Amino acid sequence: MLFSHLCKIALLFCVTSSQLVISATLFPNESLLPKNTPWHGKSLQLIEKNPDKQTLTEKTDFTKTLSYKETVTYLKQLEKSYDWITLESLGQSPQGRTIWLAKIAHGAVSPEALQKKPTLLLQAGIHSGEIDGKDATLMFLRDLTKGKNTKLLHDVNLLFIPILNVDGHEWTSPYHRVNQRGPLNMGWRTTAQNLNLNRDYAKLAAPEMRALVKVFRQYHIDLYLDVHVTNGEHYQYDITMGFNQPFTAISPQSATWLKEKYVPHVSQDLEKWGHIPGPLVFGMNKKNFHEGIAGWTASPRYSNGYGDVRHVPTILVENHSLKPFKQRVLGTYVLLKSTLELLAAEQGQQLKSAIHHDKQRQPDKVILGWSYPEQPTEKVAFKGMAYQQQTDSITGKAQVRWTGKAQHYEQLPVYWQNQPKVIAQMPKAIWIPQEHQQVIEILKAHGVEVTHIKTAEEVNATQFEAKEFKYKPEPYESRSVVTAEFRQNQIVRKMPAGSYVIKMDQNLSELALALLYPEAPDSLLFWGYFNGIFQRTEYIEPYALIPLAQQMMQSEPSLKQAFEQKLKTDEAFAKDDKARMRWFYEKSKYFDQRYKQYPVLFEY
Repeated sequence: MLFSHLCKIALLFCVTSSQLVISATLFPNESLLPKNTPWHGKSLQLIEKNPDKQTLTEKTDFTKTLSYKETVTYLKQLEKSYDWITLESLGQSPQGRTIWLAKIAHGAVSPEALQKKPTLLLQAGIHSGEIDGKDATLMFLRDLTKGKNTKLLHDVNLLFIPILNVDGHEWTSPYHRVNQRGPLNMGWRTTAQNLNLNRDYAKLAAPEMRALVKVFRQYHIDLYLDVHVTNGEHYQYDITMGFNQPFTAISPQSATWLKEKYVPHVSQDLEKWGHIPGPLVFGMNKKNFHEGIAGWTASPRYSNGYGDVRHVPTILVENHSLKPFKQRVLGTYVLLKSTLELLAAEQGQQLKSAIHHDKQRQPDKVILGWSYPEQPTEKVAFKGMAYQQQTDSITGKAQVRWTGKAQHYEQLPVYWQNQPKVIAQMPKAIWIPQEHQQVIEILKAHGVEVTHIKTAEEVNATQFEAKEFKYKPEPYESRSVVTAEFRQNQIVRKMPAGSYVIKMDQNLSELALALLYPEAPDSLLFWGYFNGIFQRTEYIEPYALIPLAQQMMQSEPSLKQAFEQKLKTDEAFAKDDKARMRWFYEKSKYFDQRYKQYPVLFEY
């Protein structure tokens, strides 16, 4: 029986002889892209030499990736043949495809059993054109069938999502992602609903993202690798790693472990195998790289920001799009193997300890938003690429042309996003009226503990009132997003039975605050879940308002004085009869008292 299963697995990876070699010239964008320095890394030795055991990717000389059906079939054959792999359905995509989780571990695979050892979650295909993580991990699993690396499974668990954006994965074309070198059958960046999943961690609008968050709720994840392919400036690094630094992290102990233990270890291994690892950074000026690079602090809409706020150490792996698919996949293989080896050693337990300390923290204040400094934070050595500026006939302006030659920067300025922008005091509790069921549902989906009160309670609370608000003119991630400035008012409010309260002495208190503090960059208010507070629904006609205004001025001389002063100092107001009437209406007892009042209350 085992032999027949192995034959099926081998047949799955077989392709016709005409498919074995596909020239790089078949990539339609090759002539458009800047050249790289030649690469002949030691990791080329990881390619399987036996044609019967090669993956489709290897057989096509790393020009193609497995389809969704081929990937699932292979994993199911492995599950039938080996007791160290178990598949679990996480749910369905909008087009009806199953999102699969592969659990690679010795022994029982229940959440309780897996918690005994360090657990790595590797996710591929959140942007399905960026699929390196899937092909690298399938090669790694194939090598497990040959007896390679199997001892790792005695000391560490691997959870593997081969394709998160399964619908986008199946919309393939050689004309997707023009700045990326392969594969030919690249998937699409967004889902069938045109949602970018790496902008959806906070709001959970996509079923794919709710499927992923289910893994965080059910399993104790010690390290999370979200594998992407980045684009942008050209540099020598083929694998870059991004995470919130210890000086900005909400989980500082975990961030320190990532910086001091993880990055040095895997970087050393990648270099041994012929790769060039580096930090995930972006150019401050796309036309002048000498001005420096930006170090990013991610908010919870992104995987690395979300992991930080829910105390799951997270690395946003960004392989560089201008490097060949072969180089990227092999580098990801080395990264995966090195990560498992690190967790299998004593560092796995040290990471668990760091996570525990982060969960036990009870900060008085939490910085939820950051900005860039005016002056560089530091200067670093950087492995860049040489470029020239040339004026072209299309734009009529100077544009960057990368030469394909390495250029080393000895002292390149770095601007870390480390200036506090949004600082929130940690409340004792957050109260939510029961009519906001959609918000409650999102919080529960994240795993935030929410209590439904059965009797009315009087609360001394802070309410946020919007002073100014502004909508983005175009939809962003299918939402009408809004930013606002608020003033804080102290009130006493009787919360009726049926209301909800979040007690903040819980592990996910920072996540709850990031979702509900109205000025936070990824608050549910920003994502449009409280748009009703910015809409006026009752008005007053001039025949009633004018005598009302006259009565108000007679009874309140100070109001009359303020009105007359505004007429003198505000010319536009003086000329606008509707603005005059609105001014009085807003100061009357008849005005909508809920207008611009954020209904979520904070108890300090």
